[in-house]
Amino acid sequence: MSELPIYTKSQLALRNGQDKPEIWVALKGVIYDVTERRLWQNGKHYEHWAGQDLTDELADAPHTETVFEKFKVVGSLR
Repeated sequence: MSELPIYTKSQLALRNGQDKPEIWVALKGVIYDVTERRLWQNGKHYEHWAGQDLTDELADAPHTETVFEKFKVVGSLR
């Protein structure tokens, strides 16, 4: 993953489903594209919002981090 682009939290925040067409989320420093996922339409997935690092929120999820394996990795979070 060392060849991936590096994004700041501010850049990630713009990919929230409202400001730019991409919908991204981060987990443990890795940024994933969830744009095409039905459950992330409009940048919201239940009580979670796109454009942010969800690492601390994963403990409340009904799934493990393996669900992120389905998503395309687009960068790393600085």
